Amino acid sequence: MDTLLVTGAGNGIGRATLMHFHGAGWRVIGLDLDDAALEELREALPEETALLIACDVGKEDAVATAFETIGDWLGEDALHCLVNNSGIADPYCGPLEDLALEKWQGWIDASLTAAFLVSRSAIPLLRRAAETGDSASIANISSTRAVMSEPESFAYAAAKGGIDALTHAMAVTLGPNIRVNAIRPGWIETGPWQKSAERTHPDHRAVDREQHPVGRIGEPQDIARAVEYLHTAGFVTGQHLNVDGGMTVKMIYEH
Repeated sequence: MDTLLVTGAGNGIGRATLMHFHGAGWRVIGLDLDDAALEELREALPEETALLIACDVGKEDAVATAFETIGDWLGEDALHCLVNNSGIADPYCGPLEDLALEKWQGWIDASLTAAFLVSRSAIPLLRRAAETGDSASIANISSTRAVMSEPESFAYAAAKGGIDALTHAMAVTLGPNIRVNAIRPGWIETGPWQKSAERTHPDHRAVDREQHPVGRIGEPQDIARAVEYLHTAGFVTGQHLNVDGGMTVKMIYEH
């Protein structure tokens, strides 16, 4: 049975990815700061095939402790796919001249530093899969904001741009045994995939849907399917896949 590890697994894209792969017969490991969200997943998934750990993946000691538990749970088994999904969802930080270093560092650590720390600990487990001829892959969740910006999103954009650069550097170094790609989500509606206390079902305007060439706003399952594709795409590494309904290639003018 193949095994997936997802950071930021409690809500949104991470939660949908975890559930998608578990539904496909995988064992899953989820890391998240939100233990209430993880507890809902613990109630929904059997202990034999799901390990949910409360962990601040931007902190070195916390990641080391989590991987001790992961190592015990896996035993001699391999990790096949890592999804570095954690991050601060809200991209807006206010005027640059008012942005405190501590807040800036929060965005960087939650996404970029976390991807480094978790990947560093996961690589030996991923190599086990490669040694047996199985596919071993990492999907780093970036953002379309790595290549295009809205006002006052400096730290978020920098973190995701760093994820893009980390991706191709890792792909070159870790190949051929471990393939590494990035996924750049566009507008993904995560409301239905939040923990129950914060779950929402927004009714989007027609104009919101129409600005996407595919005619709808994205769903977290779209990202889960992209992770699945990249894990099986044996000749794809070091790439940055926009999953945005075509929004970033459509010119939009104000009228």
